[in-house]
Amino acid sequence: MSKGKKRKILFSLSIALTSFVTFNGVSNASAAVPTVEERVALDNKLEVKQARTSNETLQDWKKWTNDHSYNLTSIQPETVGKQKIPANKFEDLEMLKPLLHDKRIVFLGESSHGVAEFNLAKTRIIQFLHQEMGYNVLAFESGLGNAMNAQGQIDKQTAQQTMKDAIFPVWWAKETLPLFEYSKKTQSTDKPLKLAGFDIQLQGSFTNGDWLQNSQLAKQFGDAEKQLTEWSYSNDLKGYQKVKPSIIAVYKQVKSQVSLKEKELKEAYPSEPHIVKLMERTFADRIRFAEEYVELTIKTIIEQDKYDSYLKTIEWRDQAMMENLLWLAEEVYPTEKFIVWAHNDHIRKAQSEVKGSPDSVKLMGERLPDIYKKYSYVLGLYMAGGETANNLREPMAVLPPIKGSIEDILSSTNEPYTFIDLRNRQNERGNSWMFEPRLSYSWGIMEESLVPRDQYDGILLIDKVSKPNYIK
Repeated sequence: MSKGKKRKILFSLSIALTSFVTFNGVSNASAAVPTVEERVALDNKLEVKQARTSNETLQDWKKWTNDHSYNLTSIQPETVGKQKIPANKFEDLEMLKPLLHDKRIVFLGESSHGVAEFNLAKTRIIQFLHQEMGYNVLAFESGLGNAMNAQGQIDKQTAQQTMKDAIFPVWWAKETLPLFEYSKKTQSTDKPLKLAGFDIQLQGSFTNGDWLQNSQLAKQFGDAEKQLTEWSYSNDLKGYQKVKPSIIAVYKQVKSQVSLKEKELKEAYPSEPHIVKLMERTFADRIRFAEEYVELTIKTIIEQDKYDSYLKTIEWRDQAMMENLLWLAEEVYPTEKFIVWAHNDHIRKAQSEVKGSPDSVKLMGERLPDIYKKYSYVLGLYMAGGETANNLREPMAVLPPIKGSIEDILSSTNEPYTFIDLRNRQNERGNSWMFEPRLSYSWGIMEESLVPRDQYDGILLIDKVSKPNYIK
């Protein structure tokens, strides 16, 4: 019997008994007959308790979090010598093994691109995942062709140059460099950490075209790259529409040469065995970018007061990133496990449900097929204080945690690095915070609201952060 039906029956019974005893001269009907609340409580063998106050609830959440969280001992990347990193260096990360044992993709997020400690922590986690758990592909929120170029020449250049070739400048920092030093050293092992990118955005020219052995076509390609970049920041839609066919024609002509120049490509990119596939995909992306995305960006510039135009460019990009990531996982590395480095927004499982930054749009993580979500683990990184930087490398003070927010609850451990698993939890009194909307900060300053467990499988909070030590 449902509680609602039971309550109605008890209520009717109470009225009938009260009328009966009053009619028979009993003066205190309430003493003779229990109240409805008492009858329900007695029937369920429960005591009637007063509801918790919000402060009591928050204290319960913080106590539970203190009892169930893990504290990392360090976020500093491990030093790599001629031998493997000793396994005991990763003892504080051992708790990840049962959480990730059946996961093919580990998404490492970040609430801001400009945090030194995020770069350090993610580098150390990547070292652990690669060495101890066999995750051999590291895919960045950076250009597919740029990462291809960096991987292809990783043995021929410095780690710093590989970093600059592979990823966007927002991550060119002393704190990120150890990752590329580590990757470079693994190339001579039987399990190298391979670099990949899945973004479709422009990131400078991704190849010099020497492999074409056609100086005129190589120059046309270089000019097309420059034009495409310039038009991406233009507000002249009609002007771009006039030159667009000629730009696309150059990319198509170069793409047609890729399969014919396999030997030359393998000589130019000796450390990338999939160079032909990746080069063809990159040129296909460029053609698609020129055909569709540039006009979207120009319209966004023209229609600055129309938020919908901006959202369309975001969704277009994330759809393309999702397609590239799936292509890498299915066509290039079908048997490998992946680590993905990106902003929290791109990897969250239901970004369209987040209220704040930006809401109502489906980004890459939400667009992934369910089978990929099932075998993935999404880790969001947050900060509770200190200083971050925007994409222009300008410093910004991190706002103090909002009472009851994700940052407030996790920082109650009073530890510098707090990890909590969300995925393997059932809703109970102490952890109900992760099953209902909570406030948090994107970029340390922009308030947003989300249900933590609907978005992430785990969260790593770094108590105090600083802006990166950038490399020019």
